[in-house]
Amino acid sequence: MNAILRRALQFFSLLTFCVITPNVWALDLGQAWQLALTNDPTYAAARASYRAQLQKIPQARAGLLPNMSGSLTGAYLESRATGALSQVYNGGRSAWTLALTQPVFNWSALNTFQQSKMVVASAEISLQLAYQDLMLRLSQSYFDVLIAQDSLAALSAEQQSIGEQLASAKRRFELGNATITDALEAQARFDLIAANIIGAENDVTNAEYALTRMIGQQPLDLASLPYTVKLPAPSPNDLTAWSNQASLANLDVVRARIQIRISEYDVQIAKSGHYPTVNLSASSTSNTVGNSQIRPFYDGRTIDNAVGLTLNVPIYSGGGVSATVLEKTELQQKSVYDLEAVRRRSVQLSKQYFSGVRSGLARVKGLQASEKSSLASLQANLTGYDVGVRINLDVLNAQQQLFIAKRDLARARYDSLMAGLRLRANSGSLSEEDLVAVAQMLRPPGSAGTGIMYDLPKGLNLNRQVAGSGKPK
Repeated sequence: MNAILRRALQFFSLLTFCVITPNVWALDLGQAWQLALTNDPTYAAARASYRAQLQKIPQARAGLLPNMSGSLTGAYLESRATGALSQVYNGGRSAWTLALTQPVFNWSALNTFQQSKMVVASAEISLQLAYQDLMLRLSQSYFDVLIAQDSLAALSAEQQSIGEQLASAKRRFELGNATITDALEAQARFDLIAANIIGAENDVTNAEYALTRMIGQQPLDLASLPYTVKLPAPSPNDLTAWSNQASLANLDVVRARIQIRISEYDVQIAKSGHYPTVNLSASSTSNTVGNSQIRPFYDGRTIDNAVGLTLNVPIYSGGGVSATVLEKTELQQKSVYDLEAVRRRSVQLSKQYFSGVRSGLARVKGLQASEKSSLASLQANLTGYDVGVRINLDVLNAQQQLFIAKRDLARARYDSLMAGLRLRANSGSLSEEDLVAVAQMLRPPGSAGTGIMYDLPKGLNLNRQVAGSGKPK
């Protein structure tokens, strides 16, 4: 009843939402991906950060281009003799200056410009990492909703089965064919499942909220993975190939290599503190006072033009430059060690995710076998209970074993898919086509093979109606 009420409230809230935003009734993984590209705030922040980093190149280039400045001065000038304080000269003064400076040799500016290209390259890799991270976060969030929904469906079916078993136990007790213990055992199991359903409903809600936060809207239904679909194996199915690919093309490894180049430029920039700089300068100055020191009463305007080269040679800076060079050299060495650490981690993750896909497929196969054997065991226990050779607890345990196998199978299938996506991401090869390939495996709700209870045979009397039995309390 709680599940029905919850779904009804959700339906009406989504109906109100869809009046404003039409066609938001069902969602597949491909549609969710397109929405996440536009609406996910984390990825939007990564794009803004990338656009900001693009400005590093023009900022660094500015240090190599001419610098022009102008100034204008207006003042009143008065001169007096020191003897009788008689006035020698007074009047207004105005002056303007136009100066141009062009760096000719500046080792720091040259290396800063080259470094800026590496900074932008690193920003591009960071954006690609954010793109891959969005794929993984969206897929995991999408699958989390499906896993939570399957778990809730399994618990609801188990509760219904236990409810019927409880009614049967009560009826048998009334007829004197069983003890009250059977009814109490079933009632305890029924109450436990009811409590678990409340937690499962909350899990569904939380998973849906997490997906809504990424895509910006709440879908009513999600396309799910049919149980009849064969899950793909790693391609190529060779751990060495994936490890080699990860050690070379993993995006964190590529970014670490770029960081080494950036740190090398940091060393060169620090060393430039020992190098001279040469600037070409040109200026033009105009002054209305003229040369007042020689001809104090001359009232005219002078224009002075100058062009020349300025050589600036650092001699001693108190040891600060040497200390900075040593600091940057050690940081450059640190970046080398960081690269090796990231490379080893990428190889280790390749092994982990490759094993995750392989073991996931094996686990799915094992759980499918477990589900079939658990179903057969439940059928046998139900038959044995009806003829009196099995007790109520045997049936309850068989029911529990079946639905645990179903919930584990539902999770194992999606975990295997996620391990495959993470394997490709770790190798630097995850793309939108991989997400589309997974989306094409999904089917709309209600399609053949979807739903965690799809394979229960119609002849299985899990929900046996016992004449005269009361409803579970």
